[in-house]
Amino acid sequence: MLINTLNYPIYIGALPPITHTGKVLVVSDSVVAPLYLDKLLEKINASQVFSHVIPAGEVHKNQATLEGVLESAFEANLSRADCMLALGGGVVSDLAGFAGAIYKRGISFEIVPTTLLAQVDASIGGKTGINNAYGKNLIGAFHPPKAVYIDPNFLQTLPTREFKAGIAEMIKKAVCFDRDYFEWLRTYPLDQHLELGIAKSVAIKAQVVAQDEKEAHLRMGLNYGHTFGHAIEKEQNYQGFLHGEAVAVGMQMANALAVKLGLLDTHASEQIDALLEIYDLRFDYQVPNIEAFYKILCMDKKNMDRPRFVLPTRIGDFRLIEDIPQNMVMEVLKTWS
Repeated sequence: MLINTLNYPIYIGALPPITHTGKVLVVSDSVVAPLYLDKLLEKINASQVFSHVIPAGEVHKNQATLEGVLESAFEANLSRADCMLALGGGVVSDLAGFAGAIYKRGISFEIVPTTLLAQVDASIGGKTGINNAYGKNLIGAFHPPKAVYIDPNFLQTLPTREFKAGIAEMIKKAVCFDRDYFEWLRTYPLDQHLELGIAKSVAIKAQVVAQDEKEAHLRMGLNYGHTFGHAIEKEQNYQGFLHGEAVAVGMQMANALAVKLGLLDTHASEQIDALLEIYDLRFDYQVPNIEAFYKILCMDKKNMDRPRFVLPTRIGDFRLIEDIPQNMVMEVLKTWS
């Protein structure tokens, strides 16, 4: 299957041969590389192929790891005609993409995503970046890939917990953009309809990004659950919830805020909760310090003068709200304290 909505192709199906006239630097991580690096190298036809393996985990998506990737690119003497290729989950694609964006002022990169979350979300749209002490993805660039190759067979070795975390990003898109997809997710178990579920999710994101690549408004709907979710990840120093798990909690927090503001009715909120429950995406979480948590919310990269929140108004639509009084947000957070 080929999705061509964006300025680059997204292939869904068995991994095809990948051909380049120049050099390729494959960037993978310490979990994925032992499983799939050799398989990928067999598929690449290029003048020279190099590889660089980073430590696995969100906690390593930082400046030091980025420097290591850049060092390998310089040692390989990649030119602007050459390519970086990310093999892994969202951490790898974010980091390799950012390295490609800043190496010699920009070279192309491609993505072979190996997690469900990366296949349905992180690999699509050209957001790249790293984390720092102030928050998640606060240093980065919009740098679209040259191509994305989504092979569901990579998911056969994905731990169940990470698979379910990826489903959170599929539910996110359904809630904000496509009620029919929401109903499809409720009706068709993903373990029996996985490739079609991935394709539907990718198509939604590609359509959104095509209309709003630089996140001026519409694309912000893809951040539903993320303002709270990123704060949860930061509060846990990226060593507690997986990204999709934090987003699932963040969606519930956003729903509670939307209900409190009268934007979302309780029935719709309960329907979203029920779909999260189907895929074991309801979690117990306590905010350790509400005041400190609110300060993390204020550091989110989408903010203007105060936190911005993507809030569902019904299943299939959302609003971007940025003038919510602090005390109202704090009241919602108290539910999780």
